[in-house]
Amino acid sequence: MLGTVMVGPPLDIPLRCRCRHVRGLARQVSPSGGFRFVCYCKDCQAFARFLDRADVLDAAGGTDIFQMPPARVELSSGSDAVRCLRLSATGVLRWHTACCGTPIANTAADPRFPVVALIHSFMDHAASDRSRDAVLGPPLCRIYERSAIGPLPPSASPRLSVALAVRRASKILVWWMRGLARPNPFFDDRTGAPRSTPRVLAPDECARI
Repeated sequence: MLGTVMVGPPLDIPLRCRCRHVRGLARQVSPSGGFRFVCYCKDCQAFARFLDRADVLDAAGGTDIFQMPPARVELSSGSDAVRCLRLSATGVLRWHTACCGTPIANTAADPRFPVVALIHSFMDHAASDRSRDAVLGPPLCRIYERSAIGPLPPSASPRLSVALAVRRASKILVWWMRGLARPNPFFDDRTGAPRSTPRVLAPDECARI
């Protein structure tokens, strides 16, 4: 069972890469304003290994992710160092920095989809003097746990339930209806093209990671 965590009003959370070249802001962040989960899929693990950032993963290979609407995420500096990666021709877009290999976020290839999945390593919770759980709420669920590389901790969040899936879908629908898909910091407002041309890894590159 998840423990009780005291949460406060929505906050604006600074975003920054490890070397602080890429910076930004996530606005109106709160447990009710997004959807936090831990993903154990092989692709998220491969993304961290490609960047030589295994430290982003938990002991079982999970990535802590917070989904929120794109219009509440902005990049204020260092956009020249933002890069995009796809593990396959149809895979999600995985955004990271070229300067220090910090994972930033995952997005759909279609900029009309109103979700940015921020990776915890890009969120500077220390700047708010509050814990990650206090700002985002505890993870609501875990997904793809069959791909975990080790035993899950006793405190692991529950599996994704039908009720949680409906809750997530409802949030996404509301974000879309409120026009929060735009502006999207990772796509050109006029053309809808990714601001960095996605690099698609070759099969042999994927096999190595």
